[in-house]
Amino acid sequence: MSDRHIAFGKLSGTIYDFSNIGDELPLHTHGPDDVHISIVARGSFLVFGKGWEREVAAGAVLDWEPGVYHGFRAVEPGSRLVNIVKG
Repeated sequence: MSDRHIAFGKLSGTIYDFSNIGDELPLHTHGPDDVHISIVARGSFLVFGKGWEREVAAGAVLDWEPGVYHGFRAVEPGSRLVNIVKG
């Protein structure tokens, strides 16, 4: 997995590229200043948290709230995730 920071005016975030099936962004959470939305730009992911999981595909948008634990595992090679900070 690789990542790169992005900035567009007041917006900032990170693009994550998952080369292989099973590449993972581990379980984590955010506070009110760095909580984000996640956009599945390519491929598909298993999104998981404490006691839940859901498969999402290209075009999905996830709007996270502060304090919600979440992680991503690539289900297809070449999947891409774009996170944009809301704070």
